[in-house]
Amino acid sequence: MAPESGFTHRQTLAGVVRFNSADLHDAASRVTQAGVHAVAAEAAHLETLTDAAIARREAIAASCDVLARIDVAAALADHAMSHNWCRPDLADAPCLDVTGGRHPVVEAALAKSGERFVPNDLSLSDRDRLWLVTGPNMGGKSTFLRQNALIVVLAQAGGFVPAASAKLGLVDRLFSRVGASDNLARGRSTFMVEMVETAAILAQATPQSFVILDEVGRGTSTYDGLALAWSVVEAVHEVNKCRCLFATHYHELTRLAETLDALSLHHVRAREWQGDLVLLHEVAEGPADRSYGLAVARLAGVPAAVVKRAEAVLAKLEAGREATGGLAAGLDDLPLFAATLAEAPAAVKDALRETLARLDPDALAPREALDALYALKRLMADE
Repeated sequence: MAPESGFTHRQTLAGVVRFNSADLHDAASRVTQAGVHAVAAEAAHLETLTDAAIARREAIAASCDVLARIDVAAALADHAMSHNWCRPDLADAPCLDVTGGRHPVVEAALAKSGERFVPNDLSLSDRDRLWLVTGPNMGGKSTFLRQNALIVVLAQAGGFVPAASAKLGLVDRLFSRVGASDNLARGRSTFMVEMVETAAILAQATPQSFVILDEVGRGTSTYDGLALAWSVVEAVHEVNKCRCLFATHYHELTRLAETLDALSLHHVRAREWQGDLVLLHEVAEGPADRSYGLAVARLAGVPAAVVKRAEAVLAKLEAGREATGGLAAGLDDLPLFAATLAEAPAAVKDALRETLARLDPDALAPREALDALYALKRLMADE
């Protein structure tokens, strides 16, 4: 390269030799320095903006809170206007009166398919605070329970509710035992999860609470499930004394209406027409006449031969039930729940309290926790 050419050798690679001129080198240096200066300027500006935001953090947080409240209120108001929701009335007494209540999510899903949601009424008070709801699967029991829980949440959140009218006394807590799920990671079956949630409800619900219980006892044997459902209904009625909706397939529980003053019977209506089951999704007074289980199975596509065989087995079982008095035979002779509580030995209660008071659950290893459980069981047996 001739010295007077104006180019300078910069780099030699395999098969490549690079040159540039002094002017290009100076321009490249200025571009590199400009990039460094730009990054430094951005960092300085960011620091200045950060300091300004920190200095005004309380005003910014207050503005965000106001905007969030306006956003929620505007969204609720717009939805209430477009979906015909009503403003609920609040009362001092623990009541829950809903006329034409609807489930907003189910209603929206049905509207997309061109179907109409069937609204239902609810009236809970001190004299009628526990509804026992029976009826076939797919009849709308779970939807009825959940829509009223949503109405309570929306009302106490300050929003309008999906109903023609609603009046409720304030709820201190809302409990639900609905659905079925395993917790395999923690070694809990569906029934175990169900019992844990039910135990929490019975331990924490107060007369000001609202509780929905769906199919308690279904995860175990028929006799165990009926016995648990029976005792849970009695406990909710006699001990917790809260507003409660209890959906069940155990028709034997309808006998409790004879002994529990604040319990009333209701069912979701269904009819069979020319061999097909027609689900009306309407909640009516009184117990369901039957469960329509085989009709639901037929509706779900169970093979006709299987359904026919089930009909024969059902006829045999019902004949045996009539002869023996059924699952609930002899339950009418049981003492009342309150009397059963009174009969519990005080010594057993005191010993259990003392033993439990000495335990530190957070400090127990899995094996120690199991040993402690067996010790409590032996204590019950000894007493």
